[in-house]
Amino acid sequence: MAEQIDSLRLQTTADGSVTFFSELFQEAFHSRHGAKQEAEAKFVIPSHIIEKSRSKSKVCILDVCYGLGYNSAAACESLPTTDLEIIALENNLLVPQKAIEQGLLKIWSPSVQAILQNLAKNLVVKVDRLQIQLISGDARQTIQQVPLQWADAIFLDPFSPPRCPQLWTVEFLQLLAGCLKPDGCLVTYSCSAAVRAAMLEVGWQIASTPPVGRRSPGTIAMFANGDLADRLPDLSIEEQELLQTRAAIPYRDPTLLDPTSAILARRQQEQNSSNLLSGSSWRRRYLTNPEPEMHQKEY
Repeated sequence: MAEQIDSLRLQTTADGSVTFFSELFQEAFHSRHGAKQEAEAKFVIPSHIIEKSRSKSKVCILDVCYGLGYNSAAACESLPTTDLEIIALENNLLVPQKAIEQGLLKIWSPSVQAILQNLAKNLVVKVDRLQIQLISGDARQTIQQVPLQWADAIFLDPFSPPRCPQLWTVEFLQLLAGCLKPDGCLVTYSCSAAVRAAMLEVGWQIASTPPVGRRSPGTIAMFANGDLADRLPDLSIEEQELLQTRAAIPYRDPTLLDPTSAILARRQQEQNSSNLLSGSSWRRRYLTNPEPEMHQKEY
């Protein structure tokens, strides 16, 4: 997934924070309901890192698709007295750099602003109890630099599966699973059936996380022996049934090198040859309770 030139325009969200809209991906980096709110409520809170910090000497976070840096910033602000190590992966370093140029970091405390500014310039920051590294490139390759069983939490925040399927495949999620501690968890805004099915194939247990500013939930995934696994709520009947439809056929990228078009075509071919119920048929069954938004952030 070679870095491409992207045109970024400012987009104000409901909580007053500002994000970018990507002309290349035709999506915003954050929900219209609130960029700052999303970082805190969709990633920091459901990952239970604050709770984990009370029993761990250090918390390690893998931030996949760093973007403007909001998810890492929210983690830093939430754990000011904790030994914290973050590895952030980002394909386009122009995004955090332009966020600084446009003054978009002012929603964070002065100390966190300074950390993010230093990180965008030097790619590594070590200050007080924090160590954070920003690695540039295709996450399918740069993830090889992340130690095995290292992360207490993974923030998975790419563009939506149809726009960026490379980072939602069974193969990439398997790599993420290798980076996760046995008692760690992955959190994401997506409740895509294809993504959830891939998580199950990888061997994770999954549950919905609370909706933030919209109807559809996010997803938390962890190993069955994780310290939170027995506290995960069951998926609803509707969600479980959707996982038995063609909508749940996952994205695949066997070589971890395929472009978007090849990954989408492979999935479409598998869907076309499947005897499973279609996602549209499932939606008609629950017409009075429409399908949660499964494929992209709500903008």
